[in-house]
Amino acid sequence: MCLKHLGMEYKDYYKTLGVDKKASQEEIKKAYRKLAVQYHPDKNVGNKEAEEKFKLINEAHEVLSDPEKRKKYDELGENWNKFQGQPGSGSAWSDFGNGQQGRRYQQQGDFNDIFGGSGFSDFFEAFFGKGGGRRTQTENQYKGQDFEAEATITLEEAWHGTSRIIQLNDEKLRITVKPGVYDGQLLRIKGKGGEGSTDKYRGDLYVRIRILPHAVFTRKNDDLHAIQNIDLYTAVLGGDTLVKTLSGTVKVAIAAGTPNGKTLRIKGKGMPVSDASGTFGDLYLKLEVMIPTNLTEKEKQLFEQLKKLKTG
Repeated sequence: MCLKHLGMEYKDYYKTLGVDKKASQEEIKKAYRKLAVQYHPDKNVGNKEAEEKFKLINEAHEVLSDPEKRKKYDELGENWNKFQGQPGSGSAWSDFGNGQQGRRYQQQGDFNDIFGGSGFSDFFEAFFGKGGGRRTQTENQYKGQDFEAEATITLEEAWHGTSRIIQLNDEKLRITVKPGVYDGQLLRIKGKGGEGSTDKYRGDLYVRIRILPHAVFTRKNDDLHAIQNIDLYTAVLGGDTLVKTLSGTVKVAIAAGTPNGKTLRIKGKGMPVSDASGTFGDLYLKLEVMIPTNLTEKEKQLFEQLKKLKTG
């Protein structure tokens, strides 16, 4: 009996995934992921049409993501209606015809095994047998959808480390944020995404960290940058100035004759390096000299005397 008599239709797996027949493996993978998210049962509860579409998408991916299966499908797909079934003693034989390179394929097995209910279409099983020939039970599983959430923290929390509570359906998850986390970083919580075929194949939860802008510090990689005001007298005569850092206040020496705009580097007062415990970036201070205002008459006279001394 031929497949046409069994009511089977040729399934264009490339059309199912919306890719060209010359698509790369990466393009096939990308198209599959996009469609799998769109038609995943978690997003289409009770929608039988979406459920069937999801199964067909997985079926197409099962074939096109496997170079060996894809080659067989490409060689035989256009000749699907030429398959001939020859009755044998309690078994079903499908003569798959000649491939493009003169190769000949046959599939033998119990009729129920070839066209039984393994979750794949009759068309698929006519090609590859129940479960796809050498396909193992584990390969029949599918991974659940990955979820993504955002957590907003302050720069201080990024320096010290913190935690957040994520509400996931009826479950509350505490997410630990380690010191040194950077803006946009993704934290992966394994097995907290959408349901897969079993708990082992559940998707993952990805939490993207967003760090709020800071009023004083600007972060560049693991270093911090800030502006430090100093008075004119300290800039001219030298002295110490107190600098607030994320780890506390430190005293910084200012050399006599320091010009406006000079940058000082304070080693180890930047952000913690997330993958190197005990290591920190640096703090860069751009000095801004504050010009005194609202001078008294006495102060003006003193500046006049200083001016005369300098100009001779």
